[in-house]
Amino acid sequence: MNTATKPNHIGRKISRIRELRGMKQEALALELGISQQSVSLLEQSETVEDEKLEKVAKILGVTTEAIKNFSDESVLNIISNSFHDNSVLNGVLYNPTFNPIDKILEQADKIEELYKKLLQAEKDKVAYLEKLLDKK
Repeated sequence: MNTATKPNHIGRKISRIRELRGMKQEALALELGISQQSVSLLEQSETVEDEKLEKVAKILGVTTEAIKNFSDESVLNIISNSFHDNSVLNGVLYNPTFNPIDKILEQADKIEELYKKLLQAEKDKVAYLEKLLDKK
């Protein structure tokens, strides 16, 4: 599958983007409400009607322009540029824009608040039950 031979072969571009997204033809077919064989035919088509292309683009999480302008060379450029960036290691951003310890402390505070609410609910329940027993 070389998109260089036919640069405007929309079906092949859909196929490559789907593969890069880690999506199988069956999954795309399910989302489109068509058969896997229909997706295969779609990916073999040099042109795709705009309405169907919009649906496919939405499912793949890209724009129709991204599909139309897609090339393997541009993907390789993006990947190679990413690995030359000092904040990327094995494709993972390792300089987060937040302090992980702050996030842990926020979660601890939320857990503590939930625990206090649960404890208060239990105290209220016990008080209500004692009140009921006193009436008898």
